Amino acid sequence: MSTEAQHTDDGIGPPRVVIADDQALVRTGFRMILAADGIEVVGEATDGEEAVAVVQRTLPDVVLMDIRMPGTDGLEATRRILGRDAPSTPPRVIILTTYDLDQYVYGALAVGASGFLLKDVTPEHLSAAVRLVRSGDALLAPSITRRLVERFAVPTGRTTTTTHRDLSTLTRRELEVLESLARGLSNAELAARFHLSEATVKTHVTHILAKLQLRDRAQAVIAAYETGLITPGSLETPSAG
Repeated sequence: MSTEAQHTDDGIGPPRVVIADDQALVRTGFRMILAADGIEVVGEATDGEEAVAVVQRTLPDVVLMDIRMPGTDGLEATRRILGRDAPSTPPRVIILTTYDLDQYVYGALAVGASGFLLKDVTPEHLSAAVRLVRSGDALLAPSITRRLVERFAVPTGRTTTTTHRDLSTLTRRELEVLESLARGLSNAELAARFHLSEATVKTHVTHILAKLQLRDRAQAVIAAYETGLITPGSLETPSAG
């Protein structure tokens, strides 16, 4: 491991990555890009079934998961990787797609994926994305995520009791932050809206995730829609009050 790589990853070593894609050219290209930036690719898979097995064997930090593969697709593989039999510290999953508004991507976010990338991502963005989700953040472009969720999120109508109990654990400010977060505001925008520091906003988001037992911002956005806190098509951002 190079000194530069150690410094780039704050002394904890570079992320360990598995690439799952049925196209050899995509896997090779991504592996070369990541390797050039000091990120270790510990395994590759050509379909979802193989991806699950490779992840179980190598225990990576991050999985780059193609959504559309023959046999077991990326959605089912993600569900299994992050499901009840997942290790105590499961990997972060980034969904790869050629479509920025794909219902399968929404499904993957709903089961715990940390974000998604289009396959024409730049090398710099790819490496940055891997490091971002490895650090525990979610890879979300707020405007795209909002469009994605509004297009595919449907309130379940079956979790009203749980929903009210869960949301009742949030403070008034946390509810306001969750509502605005789900409308696509970044941490900086949330800080400006509520006249808070970004550090305080991050603390609020952390508390929201812990109280609602969510993995990251991606699931928080989806939860806000599916619990009915906000509804698809309701884009006007509320005032800070």
